[in-house]
Amino acid sequence: MPRLDVLKALGDNTRYAIYLELVRSPKPLSTSDIADSLALHPNTVRPHLERMRDVGLLEVTAESRTAVGRPQNLYAPAGSAPSLGLEPPTFPMLARMLVRLAEASGATAEDAADVGRDQGQLDAMPYASAASCLEALVGRLDELGFDPAVDGTDDGETAVIGFAHCPFRELAEAHPDLVCSLHRGIVEGFVDRMGDASVEDFHPLVHRLPCQVTISSR
Repeated sequence: MPRLDVLKALGDNTRYAIYLELVRSPKPLSTSDIADSLALHPNTVRPHLERMRDVGLLEVTAESRTAVGRPQNLYAPAGSAPSLGLEPPTFPMLARMLVRLAEASGATAEDAADVGRDQGQLDAMPYASAASCLEALVGRLDELGFDPAVDGTDDGETAVIGFAHCPFRELAEAHPDLVCSLHRGIVEGFVDRMGDASVEDFHPLVHRLPCQVTISSR
């Protein structure tokens, strides 16, 4: 699909929010599903969906139903649609090759965590003026595409951040030790650099309570 058409289609804030909602959904969504999720009127959502469909960003299927009534259209990202970052397709390929190279060279989970900590330290630098480590960490995780959700505790000093979406999920499922350890290291390095909190627990993809981190204020 022409890149300029894609950029124009996603340049509208509402349209981008709709596209993000569809990318993060595990199943196709109807117009009413999206409208409810984003607190928009269906008549507002519908032309945005059609615009993205016209440029090839979305695929549309008819809802299968046995009840009386007209089936709804269901929308999902097209298989050929670019990622939200619109990065070249060589980037995911490079990531896969680097993970395989790390495994072949005998890199351990702790080696990966060390690399992640270095990156986390760098990531925290622009957040030096943030009100708290929790606020800064949630902001950074959101920028990275983890869709963080925070659950506090009664003492007000501990918070659990759940990762509703994993931008590395394909690689994490294939190489959980390395990829999840990279993520853990990023969080630990970030929190350490902020200085007012500590990581109490990190649950990776393979844990019985997966994809969350517990931090506590110092």
